[in-house]
Amino acid sequence: MTTTRTHLDRLENQSVFIFREAYHAFKNIAMPWSMGKDSNVLIWLTSKAFFGRVPFPVLHIDTTYEFPEMLEFREWATAHYKLSLIVKINEEARARGIGYETHDPVTVTHELKTVALQQAMAQYKWDALITGIRRDEDPTRAKERYFSLRNAQFEWDYKDQPPEFWGQFATTGAKGEHVRVQPLLDWTEVDIWRYIQRENIPIPKMYFAKNGQRYRSLGCSPITKPITSNADTIEAIIAELETTRTSERAGRAQDHHERNAMQKLRAKGFL
Repeated sequence: MTTTRTHLDRLENQSVFIFREAYHAFKNIAMPWSMGKDSNVLIWLTSKAFFGRVPFPVLHIDTTYEFPEMLEFREWATAHYKLSLIVKINEEARARGIGYETHDPVTVTHELKTVALQQAMAQYKWDALITGIRRDEDPTRAKERYFSLRNAQFEWDYKDQPPEFWGQFATTGAKGEHVRVQPLLDWTEVDIWRYIQRENIPIPKMYFAKNGQRYRSLGCSPITKPITSNADTIEAIIAELETTRTSERAGRAQDHHERNAMQKLRAKGFL
């Protein structure tokens, strides 16, 4: 237990350091919030970094395909943490009929998530976004940096990224560019769950097994599938993760629709 606590403390301290560096470096920050386990850990860490408050707006990109349970959790958590919540829907794409009923998952994800984010960025002029991605989620995300630049078109050049020696981060860009700040980059899925357990962090109940199934990763309801599982406690989830060979996002259809789908989406600005 001592080793685990030391490891979690080191991750927590690093994340708090990254939060504070970003808050010092940027004038206009927002934090996308999916209400999933990782983004709820981000909320918790933010409160630790800034003495019980979240000092910047929290952005939910609402695709209009959210699970009802997630929307209920959003309302509860917004009040509980006293969040400054911004909800963004790409109304123009929905008016054009963009949806899972008529389009493929990659197209819908780009239009209803990435383009919606671009619209919010154009409106609020944020120069940095704090995201909850982790390197172990996907090979493309493993290429990220703690501070990762996106150009004015939201494109990410994953082949050309500066090193981050001695805590020196990329904090400046040209007009229209922004930086993605990623405090959870070194965390693993098991780290997230152990931290949730240690800190008693509230999360949606969909992560826990019911009738032999649970959700390991949460996204849009038409393309997010549960896994077979009887893990109805955090202890059971951790034990399950320590033996599984199935990827965390195996149930997310947009990741597998075509070859290198995630890399293409992220290159265009997907979170």
